[in-house]
Amino acid sequence: MKEGIGSHTLWQVPLLGPVHGDTILTTWIAMAVALAFLAFVGSSYRSPRVGRTQTVFEGVVNYIADLVSSSLGKRGEPFVPFFIALFLLIFLLNQIGFLPLKALGLPFGGSPTGDVNTTLAFALMVFVIIQVTAIRGRGLGAYAHIFQPWFLSPINLLEELVRPVTLAARLFFNIFVGELLYIIIASIVEAKVSIGAFNLSLAAAVLPFFIQFFNFFVGTVQAFVFTLLGIVYLSLATAEDH
Repeated sequence: MKEGIGSHTLWQVPLLGPVHGDTILTTWIAMAVALAFLAFVGSSYRSPRVGRTQTVFEGVVNYIADLVSSSLGKRGEPFVPFFIALFLLIFLLNQIGFLPLKALGLPFGGSPTGDVNTTLAFALMVFVIIQVTAIRGRGLGAYAHIFQPWFLSPINLLEELVRPVTLAARLFFNIFVGELLYIIIASIVEAKVSIGAFNLSLAAAVLPFFIQFFNFFVGTVQAFVFTLLGIVYLSLATAEDH
């Protein structure tokens, strides 16, 4: 099965119309993997012996918890589980796409975060949570900074509204480009391109190993950046003075 750039399996859903079925299936698989992993880590606490997985996971959890606490203080404690779950799920969605599931003919595969619908949904979820939290804490006074100074109000309002767009676009393009590199390399290998005595396709066959390492690094960084920006935006929205 040859994978096209930006191609998706479409499901016809009543009221919603066509949706990207492969993205939905892959997201469900990633969520199942996340739940299984958390169950495995949770079961490890039954033993007095501390394993590597438990140590690494606790390090990630403590690091994100410290970020939330340092940015939001005590009022950020209720949001710690949310941001930990957000980082873990986005990390898995970024990495699962590097398994050649679609190439094997399966009806799912690819990184769901390589689909702008997924990244936009995450960004809007974070944006709505921030707005609701800000209004609950400070009422309409949470938007006072938009009118300071008053002549910059349109720019301040645009900056506020564009945040979910930039969040979604940053994550989408970084992951999409990683998958695009795979498709380009696969096309070169299949085309059996030679330049004189130099076999370009044979040379390109080793590149996926380096791209895999690069994509893993980028996927990890982008999951962290998305989570960090969510924390920063929430701290800005709930701060007493802007």
